[in-house]
Amino acid sequence: MSTSAVVVSYRPGDWLAPCLESLAGRVDQVVVVDNGSQGGRASKIGRSAGALVVRSSRNRGFAPGVNRGVALATGDVVGLLNDDATASPNWLAAAGKALEDPAVAAVGPKLLLAGWYREVILDDEEWYAPGDARPLGRQLRSVTVAGREVLWAALGTGLHRAERDKKGDRWRWTAGRRPWYVPLPEGAQPGIPVLVDGTAAPPGRTVRVMNSAGAFLDSRGYAGDLGEGAPDDGRFDQPVETFAVSGAAFAFRAETWRRLGPFAGYFFAYYEDVDWCWRARLAGMRVLYDPSATVEHRRSASSGGEHEPWVRVTAERNRTLTMVRNGPRQRVLTALADRAKGGPDGGVRRRITLALARALADRARLARHWARRPEEVWSAWAGLGTDWPHGPGV
Repeated sequence: MSTSAVVVSYRPGDWLAPCLESLAGRVDQVVVVDNGSQGGRASKIGRSAGALVVRSSRNRGFAPGVNRGVALATGDVVGLLNDDATASPNWLAAAGKALEDPAVAAVGPKLLLAGWYREVILDDEEWYAPGDARPLGRQLRSVTVAGREVLWAALGTGLHRAERDKKGDRWRWTAGRRPWYVPLPEGAQPGIPVLVDGTAAPPGRTVRVMNSAGAFLDSRGYAGDLGEGAPDDGRFDQPVETFAVSGAAFAFRAETWRRLGPFAGYFFAYYEDVDWCWRARLAGMRVLYDPSATVEHRRSASSGGEHEPWVRVTAERNRTLTMVRNGPRQRVLTALADRAKGGPDGGVRRRITLALARALADRARLARHWARRPEEVWSAWAGLGTDWPHGPGV
């Protein structure tokens, strides 16, 4: 089967060129969607790499960018690759083999975070604050390696998400003695010190770290990456069926895309991959994780990552809209009621309200093509794999 790769780029940085180099000579067609990059830089890099380039005058979002690129793809198998990712030589060839089964809607590779990481384990007893179910250790205000602040890029089961105090200062809680991982500078020597609030952390091993081994769906409708923040230690080396796979490296047959339809363009970014895979499951299809190919991902090089407020608000909105479009009716009502009651907002409720009528109309349209009832899919997948200790992501 012929192959196409679609790369959407808004802020190409120094990562787009290596991304396209990883595809050169291994894919029949590369499509670069310049999503309004400053000065058309993504277009220039794409043309230099021999890609077919289409440019938007402004950033229309990842989901609309993908839709535009896939519309130009000529391959039987189409792969989506983030512009801050590099693919192993066999990425789409391996995906093509899995997609020979017409019941397979999408396949994702082993997604690794780029570079090497140092493991940190602090000698802190776990404790629990009143009304907080999280295991806690200590508050961290700074973690540095070679003078570079890396606290916000650190990840793993031993760290919770960033929080702010009333002054706006940020910190992160550790989770007792559980391990967490900090990125090391390129070419760093073994044993380079990691300073935790100015004090050297205990020595730790240097490892590669997982970004995703497929995605799970929890009982609230949140999606999360299996394996995220864990060392690549062999636990993720077997192919397995998962609820969804990450849009950072996502392959499908062009025929399946035409059957299921494009990404939800009004999502802009986040959850469009989960929504599409959910639709595939409602159509009676399967989604696979295949670690025989690997993709290295810088993660959030363009968006700034999950600590950015706009990312969290957009992801929260799209999580609810994904439930509205695909979930069991009672779960949809519960999700909307929970959102209406309050909780962290930042504009989420207003944005859901503005898009709700469209999401409900989409549900009615999509339902005509369902081969399985939403209750069946939910019963089979909701909560499966959520024992992964890192918990739901955005």
